[in-house]
Amino acid sequence: MVYENNMDTLALETLGTIDRFNDAFNRQDLEAMAALMTEDCVFESTAPSPDGTRFEGRDNIIELFRDFFAGAKSRIFESEDAFGAGYRATVRWVHRWVDLDGTEGHVRGVDVFTVRDGQIAEKLSYVKG
Repeated sequence: MVYENNMDTLALETLGTIDRFNDAFNRQDLEAMAALMTEDCVFESTAPSPDGTRFEGRDNIIELFRDFFAGAKSRIFESEDAFGAGYRATVRWVHRWVDLDGTEGHVRGVDVFTVRDGQIAEKLSYVKG
């Protein structure tokens, strides 16, 4: 993704970490995803509505994503826009998938990230609708 020229170096590094995580996600590379998360990482999913579910710890989060990938033929996250400020960032995205029965779907949303020492420490996810 191309970012604005006026972002500070830390913000660009933060967004770079998130880009690498999203690339690993789109490859369904759980090992690469784990390497980009802190051991004490926190992930808040979008379901169930209205508050989602909170997952703590890299190993728990990786198991969640393992099940998430197994539940569909394919899943792709496309970043539509991103903004970084220091070690924090927001990414507006669209998630597209094909269910195991071949049904296609998509949802749009936003992730709010905290990055620490080049790894994701927090990923809070929100969806439209």
